Amino acid sequence: MSMSVPHFIWRTRANVLYLMTFAMAFAFGVWMALFNNFAVDVAHLNGAYIGVLQSWREVPGFMAFAVVWLLLLMHEQRLALWSLLMLGAGVALTGFLPSFSGLLITTMLMSVGFHYYETVRQSLVLQWFDKQTAPIKMGNLVAVSSGAALLAYVWTWMAIEWLGYSLAHTMLVGGVITMVLALLAASMFPTYQGKVEQHKRLVFRRRYMLYYALTFMGGARRQIFFVFAALLLVQKFDFGAQDIALVFLLNGLVNMWLAPKIGRFVAHYGERTSLLLEYMGLVLIFAAYGWVDWAPAAVALYVLDNILFAMAIAQSSYIKKIADPADLAATAGVAFTINHIAAVILPALLGVLWLWSPLTVFMVGAAMAGVSWYLALWVPRQPCAGNEWQRPALRAGGG
Repeated sequence: MSMSVPHFIWRTRANVLYLMTFAMAFAFGVWMALFNNFAVDVAHLNGAYIGVLQSWREVPGFMAFAVVWLLLLMHEQRLALWSLLMLGAGVALTGFLPSFSGLLITTMLMSVGFHYYETVRQSLVLQWFDKQTAPIKMGNLVAVSSGAALLAYVWTWMAIEWLGYSLAHTMLVGGVITMVLALLAASMFPTYQGKVEQHKRLVFRRRYMLYYALTFMGGARRQIFFVFAALLLVQKFDFGAQDIALVFLLNGLVNMWLAPKIGRFVAHYGERTSLLLEYMGLVLIFAAYGWVDWAPAAVALYVLDNILFAMAIAQSSYIKKIADPADLAATAGVAFTINHIAAVILPALLGVLWLWSPLTVFMVGAAMAGVSWYLALWVPRQPCAGNEWQRPALRAGGG
């Protein structure tokens, strides 16, 4: 056996994805941990300006379909690396432009990098891994992302409490680390080719309609979790920044341990069972959010809600099994755009409703989860091209 083989055995498609995902989650974790404090304490912005910035941040996700046209210029793996460099640069520069106009620039730079990387990452996962192992690899990626976010939160705490760094310099280091990791990924790994050349145009097919519907509802659920579940902890239970940071740390630890197991669960029991379990759990969690009066119970619901995010890999596994292999990159871009339609619309609408009745907001979330549960009934037990969906009434025989 050649002595050079062990030196290159780590140069795999999975490992470059793990490294890039770690780089993405680290910079984004630092940004998430510090952005609100920086905007209020340093840039002196009020809630209205911060709301505009958060909506501005979602625009690149809504424009994710443009990834397809960028693939005319460069390979997907290279686009992922450039996206990471943009993300890192946006985070690194955030602290040095402490004004509304400056944050518009750095937030857009960071967000384009984040959303385009995530779009390409999903496409590469679907292309590079076979149908049997894809859920397991996706579970591992969730664990890597959670671990990187955990380290990002630890870094922000150490930098500020122990090292006495300013918020600006803490974000600078976080962004630079991601840029360095992106350059390492570019130099250490070759450019891997997919088995099938991807379409360089938008693809929107009728037979993927169930996937599009599940993706849209998933985007709606994501907004309720990110915006209103966290807001519940702050407003109803008076959680401070340190308390929220501890909840994030708990989420990271749980996901690091559980996400690979969820990936194996999806691979073993299938997409339909996994999605039905996820959405039924969400119905119960959202309903419980509306009535919970005990802080530890609210934290438990928040952690359970976060765990169910990992079950969403069943959606990606489902499209992997039904899609034309040449459609995967274009479909990932379209799906990311569909997912962000809700991100542009829902926060403002539900924010007004929240002022009147937080309970009603969570009941709306429970209703949305119920719609998703019904949609999951249409997922075949054995999805494949030509068997993309099946009426629930046809399942009496178990097929």
